[in-house]
Amino acid sequence: MAKLATSWLLLGLVVLSGCSSSSDSSLSNSENPSPASGGYANTGVSPSPAGGSVPSVGSATSTGCASCLAPPPPVPVIPGGGPSSTGYATAPSAYGGVPAAGGATSGRVAAGGATYVSGAVAIGGAPATYPMPAAGVAATGGSPSSSATSASSTVADVAPPPPVTLPGTNPFVLTAHDPFSTFAADVDTASYDVFRMYALQGTLPPASGVRLEEYVNYFSYNYPAPAADGPHPFYISLAAAQQVFDRPTTLLRVGIQATNPPPYAKKPANLVFLLDVSGSMDDPVKLPLIKTMMVQALDVLDPTDTVAVVTYSTTATVMLTPTPVSSRQTIVNVINSLAAGGSTAGADGIGLAYQQATNGFIPGGINHIVMCTDGDFNVGPSSTADLLALIKQKRQTGVTLTLLGFGSGNLNDSMMEAVADAGNGIYSVITDADHAQQYVRNKLLATIVHVAKDMKIQVEFNPDLVYAYRLLGYEDRDIADANFRNDLIDAGEVGAGHRVTALFEMVLTGGTIPSRTGAPAPDDGPPSTLPREIATTDLALVKVRYKTIDAADTDPALEVSTTLPATAPQAWLDVADQDLRWATAVAALAEILKGSPYADKTFVPAIRSVCAAQATRDADRQEFDTLLEKIVPLL
Repeated sequence: MAKLATSWLLLGLVVLSGCSSSSDSSLSNSENPSPASGGYANTGVSPSPAGGSVPSVGSATSTGCASCLAPPPPVPVIPGGGPSSTGYATAPSAYGGVPAAGGATSGRVAAGGATYVSGAVAIGGAPATYPMPAAGVAATGGSPSSSATSASSTVADVAPPPPVTLPGTNPFVLTAHDPFSTFAADVDTASYDVFRMYALQGTLPPASGVRLEEYVNYFSYNYPAPAADGPHPFYISLAAAQQVFDRPTTLLRVGIQATNPPPYAKKPANLVFLLDVSGSMDDPVKLPLIKTMMVQALDVLDPTDTVAVVTYSTTATVMLTPTPVSSRQTIVNVINSLAAGGSTAGADGIGLAYQQATNGFIPGGINHIVMCTDGDFNVGPSSTADLLALIKQKRQTGVTLTLLGFGSGNLNDSMMEAVADAGNGIYSVITDADHAQQYVRNKLLATIVHVAKDMKIQVEFNPDLVYAYRLLGYEDRDIADANFRNDLIDAGEVGAGHRVTALFEMVLTGGTIPSRTGAPAPDDGPPSTLPREIATTDLALVKVRYKTIDAADTDPALEVSTTLPATAPQAWLDVADQDLRWATAVAALAEILKGSPYADKTFVPAIRSVCAAQATRDADRQEFDTLLEKIVPLL
């Protein structure tokens, strides 16, 4: 089985960014026929860890991401309410003019043994109470005007999310037992978006919502891009360093950088905005922010692209049928007319959105739904499984779905991630006007312009050179090793310009697995019977398997591979390339925030040093450095 581990010192597997470091060996990407896939093998040499004990990929089975978000940071207590055990205000909060009642226990368990009660999370092990918005609140500001079809919802109340199992932390895997780590690509950023929202207010995010890979993948890296005329739409590069932050293990990073098609290559777009306009959206950082983002989106679309708008609250309504962007004022008028009010019936809205996407379908074009919500929605008469099955079925027709979360307190994180994954889209959280503008400019089209689909990554370690390893993050992206070349298995999509970064912590032969209180037991057992493909002189063999965007389910996938020679790892992180150092620092912080048993708070000064040194590289790094300084006293 593919094992996933969450150590921040892990070898870094940068999946989409194809990163190369100044200390990397020269990377060669020579294409060789891949007998297993009928595609090409891409071989590139990058630095690999050279010593120290490396945690192995965890073998714990993932049962789905349960990173439900806690309520917003502490706020002044409203008259009539008292402080809760975690400092959150317990006074009723009003949405649409109706006070919310205290909510039901969701049954989820937070890190440290804490329970979620009424939507709140306690990190120290004690239950916390926090009132959730009441379902069926009164409408404010009027209800949306209906210009077309309307569908009634039969369910108004918002039920608490179902109990789920948190993904936990990947264990070390003994290489002699299982040398393979297999997982799906992930370019979501919602977990980091939430961190940003909390840190801006000087508080820490809930530990249960920290997905390490989304922190690392939020940032841009200078990975080499594929040649414009190359056989593959992305490039893989590797880097590694030993003695990371004085820890006797080796960190491996795998980077994959997707191609950036020239502007003229953009396909015609048929975009449907599916908007939550229920009472809970009556908040400056919710519906008003969505409206701002939608107007900005018109600037990055072509005049011949089409936009449709579907809203849902107590009922689902088609506010705008597919309309050319050239009719800008018509679209803007509809956007400006939107108002919040009513309860939330998400399933009805999804059905109408797919109907409009079908009505405006562009063969060979981009047919995409952008769902915007605060996450406080129910699925109506259908079950969650039925809803996800519908979305998966619709994506086979060429209609995909991305989910954008707005605000805090209501976000049903696990549901939203599952919906986006089922729709072959991306899940992000928009926190403010600047963030909305950044998303539109840098991610909207990259999210909907895929360059590869069903991307799976498999890293094979050399049992003669690597004693153990663990994958940092990707706990809920695990794929059985034997299914790597099963092309019917769904995996991740890669958008134009996307980068994926994954990190592994390795214990080289002769080393010992770090002993940490609360750490999962190393995964051990009989040797894997899968064929070995790695050369005796390499530490790791990285294989990426994907399908072209136009491939059918039955079409064979293509495969690219890259090796990490045993001589590649740098002796110290300080002499490794900037991108490896940055990814390592971000991952180390995420492990601390997550409460990983492999986290080490003594590394905070080193993390701060790396971040301060690179703060001027770009705006995202500069902001991260500022946020880090705000939260360090709370760690």
